Amino acid sequence: MEIRLLRPDDDRSHFDSGDTRLDGFLRQFAGQNQFRLHLGSTWVAVEGKRNLGFATIAPGNIEIARLPAAQRRGLPRYPIPILRVARLATALSERGKGVGNALLRCTFTLALKLSEEYGCIGVVVDAKPGAQAYYEKFGFLEIGCVAGTGAARPEPVEMFLPLELVRKASASE
Repeated sequence: MEIRLLRPDDDRSHFDSGDTRLDGFLRQFAGQNQFRLHLGSTWVAVEGKRNLGFATIAPGNIEIARLPAAQRRGLPRYPIPILRVARLATALSERGKGVGNALLRCTFTLALKLSEEYGCIGVVVDAKPGAQAYYEKFGFLEIGCVAGTGAARPEPVEMFLPLELVRKASASE
């Protein structure tokens, strides 16, 4: 398995994670966001030409008041830089084989690089309903719900992993 940036000629048409919104994003918007709009980048786990999973990331910031209290100490009171995992999906056929873990660890490596070169205090993930327990295994903490949630279309829950835990999780590869 290779993890690399999405390429314009990658075939995304057959990817099936079981979540039509994630599959649709990969097919319709990942390339546009990366190659034309420069809103973020999508990293893919591939085997040959087969896409096993993807993670879409973008730099961002977070208001200090939204961080867990223990993470606020010593930080300035303006928005703080983070790396956001906007989407993470694994093909149904690859569930339980470590693809998601490998993609998440790739984002940890990118967060560490970002912290050294530009500044970054951790990783924020938009965890879809039912995925919070997965991220908690890495040490992510819930930092609140996204505004506008509803029962008909539950929105992701933001979760935060501070840089010291990113280092720890990255080292345990």
